Amino acid sequence: MGTIYEEQQRPMIGDLKVTVHSTSTILPAEPTPHRTMFLCNIDQVLNFYVQTIHFFGPHPDHPHPHEAVVGKLEAALSSLLVHYDFLAGRVAVDPDSGRLVFDCNSKGIGLVVAASEYGLDDVGDLVYPNPAFEQLVPKDFFPEDKPLIIFQVTSFKCGGFAIGVECNHAAFDGLSFKMFLDNLGAVTAGKPLLHEPCHDRDLLAARSPPKVTFPHHELKAIDHIPGSQLESIAPPVFENTEEYLDFKIFRLTGDDIGCLKCRAEDGGAKRPSGFNTVTAHIWRCKALSVAGEDEERLSTLLFAVDIRPRLSPPLPRSYAGNAVLTAYATASCRDLRAGPLSRLVEMVKEGAARMTDEYARSAIDWGQLHRGFPHGEFMVSSWWRLGFADVEYPWGQPRYSCPLVYHRKEVILLFPDMDVAGAGKNDSVNVIVALPADEMAKFQTLFYEFLKESE
Repeated sequence: MGTIYEEQQRPMIGDLKVTVHSTSTILPAEPTPHRTMFLCNIDQVLNFYVQTIHFFGPHPDHPHPHEAVVGKLEAALSSLLVHYDFLAGRVAVDPDSGRLVFDCNSKGIGLVVAASEYGLDDVGDLVYPNPAFEQLVPKDFFPEDKPLIIFQVTSFKCGGFAIGVECNHAAFDGLSFKMFLDNLGAVTAGKPLLHEPCHDRDLLAARSPPKVTFPHHELKAIDHIPGSQLESIAPPVFENTEEYLDFKIFRLTGDDIGCLKCRAEDGGAKRPSGFNTVTAHIWRCKALSVAGEDEERLSTLLFAVDIRPRLSPPLPRSYAGNAVLTAYATASCRDLRAGPLSRLVEMVKEGAARMTDEYARSAIDWGQLHRGFPHGEFMVSSWWRLGFADVEYPWGQPRYSCPLVYHRKEVILLFPDMDVAGAGKNDSVNVIVALPADEMAKFQTLFYEFLKESE
């Protein structure tokens, strides 16, 4: 049965003793035209940075000295900026519309070269998020004129290294960032692009005039809320909290997930997916951990849905921008406690199925008429199937790839398990949860009680 991952990990190093050796700007290898890139309403609310870390172990049979890695990476990024010219630009505000745009001005991206005094094996468990991993991403560099993306290559004493990436979320969603990394790996190896990026963000422009044809319970408008009251409403689910939170990783093996799926199927769920089943299980535990005595309290689960294949006509799969919208499911705590798992799995499935072409266009048009943000009790953010560890570089696939984790009680993260990262041999997943101590205790008890029922 599932285990708590933190019980397995070794003591963490609190300071990786990283020294920065150089910072530089990488420019496009060829001149690119100066232009302004339109940003759709999905992009407009994602003007913040996301950090990811990609760990590479030493390869004695095929050594790649740190200087060679940095040189290849620098040359490949310069070449890639010709194909992704907007990345070399900056966020700007259109003076006429007041909307965010990308000023594609070829100012370049950032590169930081650093070294740690430790070997990669000294760092310990790469899956368990270590606060010291912040030293491996290029935070606070280039603050006056911040590029849209900055890379940091940190070498370890053993010959391994980490590539930390800080990227403005308005540039990419998870799928388009994975395709960017695929292209980076290919170009670094002297090969052509694997994916020809589609940069036409007008494909997700609002209709004129905007037409909101559905109620959007997953979104909360703040346009008409006085500034004095903004602090009293529920914050966006992706904001940090100052509340002290316990932190645990719950590992579900492929067998655990298989048992949950079988139970859902026995109750009538049709071909339940791993994501829908795991998310339903998490939803029940999270909602009931804060339910108290109010069995009628409604809990709203949020999760992201890729709209590329759902639009008519479909977006190109290589659309290089943000093409995800927030789906939701709502149930009372009574139904979450007593209702069969199969019904909860179907509700998650229905939340995704709701995201038709018209619903997606309605949500985009809603963003044209309102300032607002996703609104619910919590969000499940899945990095499970993105495949960052599948990217092929000249120096091999990453030993592990993950986002830099910040503790947010309104966001539960799904990560691939390190043993199978990049291998695709089973469906194990790590569920990363941050909650106040009393809620965590309830969540943990419910997590294993409901899991045991599926055996």
